[in-house]
Amino acid sequence: MEYLPGGLTLQLCDGAFPLSTDSMVLAHFVKLRRNADVLDLGSGCGTLGLALCAKDSTCHVTGLEISESAHLAALENIRRNSLEARMESICTDLRNLPEGFAGRFHCCVSNPPYFSGGPASMSTPIARRDDLCAPGDLFQSASRALQFGGDFYLVHKPEKLAQLISCGAAWGLEAKQLMLLRHKEGGPITLILLQLRKGGKPGLQLHERWLFDSRGEPTDYFREVYHI
Repeated sequence: MEYLPGGLTLQLCDGAFPLSTDSMVLAHFVKLRRNADVLDLGSGCGTLGLALCAKDSTCHVTGLEISESAHLAALENIRRNSLEARMESICTDLRNLPEGFAGRFHCCVSNPPYFSGGPASMSTPIARRDDLCAPGDLFQSASRALQFGGDFYLVHKPEKLAQLISCGAAWGLEAKQLMLLRHKEGGPITLILLQLRKGGKPGLQLHERWLFDSRGEPTDYFREVYHI
């Protein structure tokens, strides 16, 4: 059992993403309008949706998840935290948006798989492989689901940055905010966080953060992310 801010709890299923730095920093990075309708692409057990519900008491989060076991775990997490009115999980392929989803959402979020698909990766759990969630598929679905002016937030590995910005542009999603995240001050970049806007004008703002300072002490940013 994992514990989230706001007294929420998270139960994971086998093969699901653990409660990781990725999800925590992404939830912190996301900026929501009041009463935002949010779509979580590849939502797993509901980790990111729970974190956003804890962060903003007015949002509604819909998760799309292809793994039935993760979907069932998400339903149980929603029930356990009494979030039935604010959160839902749908077991489906994110590449095929349900009817009525086009242009519906104010915001899309995703903590997608990082490992490439292919024969050598078949022993890797589906939640960690991008053969069913390649960047092009992800951005296409986000672009279709978002209202004009809506934002797509995601976290990924730094080596994918050029591909992500290019894929976003191909689907009308303009990169607006980029955060470079280092585990330790002066260390290598370990994660990137991107905000892209449907129909947005060119103009990218760059930020940089680290979780621990040069002495190995938690930074103020770390304390904000983990609500310490």
